[in-house]
Amino acid sequence: MPSLPSPSTAAPQAVTASPSLARQWLLGASLILIAFNLRPVFGSISVLLPEVMRDTGMGPTGASLLTTLPLLCLGIFAIPAPALARRFGPERVLLGALVLICVGTLLRGTGHLGTLFMSTALAGAGIAVGNVLLPGLVKRDFARHAAMMTGLYTLAVCGGASSSTAFTVPLERNVFHGQWALTLAAWALPAALVLILWAPQALAARPLPAHAQPRSGSLWHDKLAWQVTGFMGLQSALAYIVLGWLAPLLRERGLDGAEAGYVVAVSILVQLGSCLVTPSIAARRSDQRALAVGMAVITCVAMLAFIFAPLSGRWLWAMLLGLGQGGAFALALTIIVLRSPDAGTTAQLSAMAQGGGYILASAGPLLAGLLRGWTGSFESSAILFVVVSLAMAWCGWGAGRRLLVKPRTAA
Repeated sequence: MPSLPSPSTAAPQAVTASPSLARQWLLGASLILIAFNLRPVFGSISVLLPEVMRDTGMGPTGASLLTTLPLLCLGIFAIPAPALARRFGPERVLLGALVLICVGTLLRGTGHLGTLFMSTALAGAGIAVGNVLLPGLVKRDFARHAAMMTGLYTLAVCGGASSSTAFTVPLERNVFHGQWALTLAAWALPAALVLILWAPQALAARPLPAHAQPRSGSLWHDKLAWQVTGFMGLQSALAYIVLGWLAPLLRERGLDGAEAGYVVAVSILVQLGSCLVTPSIAARRSDQRALAVGMAVITCVAMLAFIFAPLSGRWLWAMLLGLGQGGAFALALTIIVLRSPDAGTTAQLSAMAQGGGYILASAGPLLAGLLRGWTGSFESSAILFVVVSLAMAWCGWGAGRRLLVKPRTAA
């Protein structure tokens, strides 16, 4: 059961009265529902990518850019999120992020190629801010249950990704009768619903005056912070290669579009379990090095199996991939909390890890798409998966050590 934040660990980002138990539950549920809306933009476009390319005339290079653009936005717009939260309060900034997600998702319904890129960038900016602020709010308001809340909101993130990959093609075929643009826009509905729930809570919160806010200092000099950033970015690179290209890969190998979406969805559904349990396991261990390396190995093996192994084992590979990727994602977010001494530093490390990490991750789907275009096959991506997995394991070994980052305060 969630409890009140601990005064020794919670950074006073907003002036609020001690919340009742009901308000604490409402806050926790709201954060989880917000997390659900941080991935449908990615999952929904991937399973309809062949139809989008067919109807817009977009080639493999354009498709690579379309799958890469959101990741660049996740990196670029993550960096200013802590400063915006200090200026306006994290609750209100998160409200603005939800507006961007909702509007950007809705604008995809126009079906125009230029608008599709613009709306994807808009939604990506909102998702970037949400990615950064959620760990800080968990550290501040659920300090005694940070592992549980991290597991629940990563579970919700994976649930949003799974739902979008599983239901987008059936919606396109059975509800919108082949209109992929309207299908993509339909994913604005869950964002709009949580926007209505979150708005009263966000508008009631008041940011502290600037002179009363704690400053965490810079982490750009800290080796451990860079290792956390590398682990976050490299596991994200593999995750977004899967979201962007696994369904097209399976369709190229002969699966129907709906079944390809189901395979990806099963993989993400398995992530729900590993997302939920990994934070608690990681928090109870003396360090997280073995977990980080293990997740990298499992993910790499599963991806190579999808490329080279018979598709008769596709459901096994999907479950293995979900185990590795769900665990790696939850571990990356948990490490951000565990390596931070307080909520302010958590926000700073989250911004660095997700800002720099997602910029690094954007190379993953871009390279996978370019390799497919240059060679005419996804088999050429096997070397990419191995290299990224090895680098992920190396960064995870460093980030998993039982240490804390040390912000450097400017003179």
